Amino acid sequence: MKFSTSLKLNHIFRRLYHTSGVGDGYLVLYARKNRTEGNRVGITVSKKLGKAHVRNRTRRRLREVYRLNEEKFLPGFDIVVVARTRAVEAPFGKLTKSYLTLAKRAGILREEMK
Repeated sequence: MKFSTSLKLNHIFRRLYHTSGVGDGYLVLYARKNRTEGNRVGITVSKKLGKAHVRNRTRRRLREVYRLNEEKFLPGFDIVVVARTRAVEAPFGKLTKSYLTLAKRAGILREEMK
């Protein structure tokens, strides 16, 4: 991730969970402005979704979706993505579409240049 860092501090995760998130069948996305010039991205995958290798694979796939579309996001946000059960077996295209749709609904996507 060129313009972003990982979100690792528990109190920041908890602060984001108290904001209004947007969700669909695959993911839930929480976003909040931070006071930096870059984005901080955190990914949460519950133990309910599977064993460690399943959770890690889901986490890697979500990180890759963000990495490939990083330039589409507005800078200066803390973003937490929570994977739901359907995200584990979802095709990569569906995950990408879900991620970008939720980002647009949350208002953290850049306007399309025409």
